[in-house]
Amino acid sequence: MVVWNNSNDRETIFPLGGFHGLKSAHAWLSIPLCLAYLVAFIANITILSVVWNESSLHQPMYYLLSFLAIADLVPRMLGIFWFDAHEINFGACVAQMFLIHTFTGMEAEVLLAMAFDRYVAICAPLHYTTILTSRVLIGISMCIVIRPILLTLPMIYLVYRLPFCQAYIIPHSYCEHMGIAKLSCGNIRINGIYGLFVVSFFVLNLVLIGISYVYILWAVFCLPSQDARLKALSTCGSHIGVICVFYIPSVFSFLTHRFGHKIPRYIHILVANLYLVIPPSLNPIIYGVKTKQIWEPVLRAFIKK
Repeated sequence: MVVWNNSNDRETIFPLGGFHGLKSAHAWLSIPLCLAYLVAFIANITILSVVWNESSLHQPMYYLLSFLAIADLVPRMLGIFWFDAHEINFGACVAQMFLIHTFTGMEAEVLLAMAFDRYVAICAPLHYTTILTSRVLIGISMCIVIRPILLTLPMIYLVYRLPFCQAYIIPHSYCEHMGIAKLSCGNIRINGIYGLFVVSFFVLNLVLIGISYVYILWAVFCLPSQDARLKALSTCGSHIGVICVFYIPSVFSFLTHRFGHKIPRYIHILVANLYLVIPPSLNPIIYGVKTKQIWEPVLRAFIKK
C-alpha cells in the first residue's frame, strides 16, 4: 500500500473496511443487497420505458418520476462484497463520493418538485397547466440537476486540500465526504461545517415538503364530498410513501453517524448501505402499485408476450 504525506501525490490506494466485525458475512450480505440493486435497475428501467412510450403519461408528474428513476439508476459499487475489492484509488474514491452525494441530492430535489406538483394539482387544479408550463418544467429540471452538483463540487476541493500522513482504512463500504476527511491528519473543521451546510438543504427541502402537504391536507379536507377527498388523498399516497422511504433511512443514518457513538460500527455501515439501497428499490414499486397509469401498460406488455 502506498502512503503519502503533504506532497501532491494522489496515487494513494485507500483500503475499504466494509462491514467491520462482519467479515465472514460479506458474501451473505451481498446477496440481498445485489438483489435489491437488480430490482431497482429493472423497476426503474420499466418506469422510464412506460413513461416514454405512453403519451398519456407525458405530464409534469411523470416527467419528475422519470428524473427520480434516473437518479436511482446510479451504480453504488458492490465490489467489496462480491470480489473482495477492499482497495480503491484516491481519485476513484473522490469520484464515487461526488456521484453518491450528487444523485442523492437530485433525489431530494425531485421529491420537493413532486410536492410542488401535488400542491398545484390539488390546491389550484384550474391553473395547473398555466402554472406548470414547459418553461417552468425546464427551470425545475435545471434546478434538480444543477443545485446538487454545485453543492457537491466544493467537497472535491475540501478533500483534495487535506494532507494524509498515514495509511488509514476507510471504515466503510463506499466513499463519502466525511468518511474521507476523517482520515486526514489536518484540520477538517471546514469539512464538517460544509457537511452540515449541505445537510441543511435536505432539512429545508423536507420543511418545504411538509408545508406543501399542510396546504394540501387543508384543501383536501375542505372538499365537500368524501369520494373527492379519498381520490385527492390517493393521488398523494405514492408520493408520501416515496418521501418516507427516502427521508427516514437518511435521517436515521445521519443521527446514528453524529450521535450514535455507542452503536457498533457495522450497524452504522449497514444503515448507510440500506439508505442507498432501499429508496431505489422501493420507489418504482410504490409508484407501480399505487398508480394505475403505470401498472396497466406493464400488465398489457406481459399479456401480449
